[in-house]
Amino acid sequence: MTTNTNTTTRTQVDAAYETSKFALGVGISSVALVGLWACACMISALTNHGIVGVAKGLLGAIGAA
Repeated sequence: MTTNTNTTTRTQVDAAYETSKFALGVGISSVALVGLWACACMISALTNHGIVGVAKGLLGAIGAA
């Protein structure tokens, strides 16, 4: 004679932890994308105007020149 046994497994998920983990991932990805874009813009400015031109532009934008 054989007996059938039914087992039930319950998995509890911490929704707040999972939501925070997802939001942190989105935030880090956004910051990385903005940082890459800033580096690309800085490289473009340096190749087009040189270090002195970029420094003059920065000081002019701040109002020190």
